[in-house]
Amino acid sequence: MNLTGGIVLFAVIWFMVFFVVLPIRFQSQDEAGHVVPGTPKGAPHEANIGRKAKITTAVAVVIWAVVAGIILSGVITIEDLDWFGRLNR
Repeated sequence: MNLTGGIVLFAVIWFMVFFVVLPIRFQSQDEAGHVVPGTPKGAPHEANIGRKAKITTAVAVVIWAVVAGIILSGVITIEDLDWFGRLNR
């Protein structure tokens, strides 16, 4: 895995974790009892995006380190994932 591959892998993991973290402790404006005029009732009351981004980064770094370690060590290779014999190496 080269530098570009590592960055792309981290970005994919980061966004996957971010979409998992976003709905955690979500409270809509309707549930909070304060709907701002011009916004839908299901809009977040307090988004806390910065806090969720920090949590996402911490979790993504750990997951990325594990996945990158597995890839770089060769424990699992592309040939191991070729279940249907389609790779011609």
